[in-house]
Amino acid sequence: MFNLGSPEIIIIALIALWFFGDKKLKDFAKRVGESTKEIKKIKEELEGEGNTDKQEEA
Repeated sequence: MFNLGSPEIIIIALIALWFFGDKKLKDFAKRVGESTKEIKKIKEELEGEGNTDKQEEA
């Protein structure tokens, strides 16, 4: 969709670092990582429930 390459991503990251500062970007990255981990955990739980339901039907 956006077709961004490595140079563009690096430029965007440098602008974000300059605009927000080092501390805020670290906090943001930490929150994104925690959220991603939580979403992955929920997805695995839901997939496990789906497999259990299919096994009970068989």
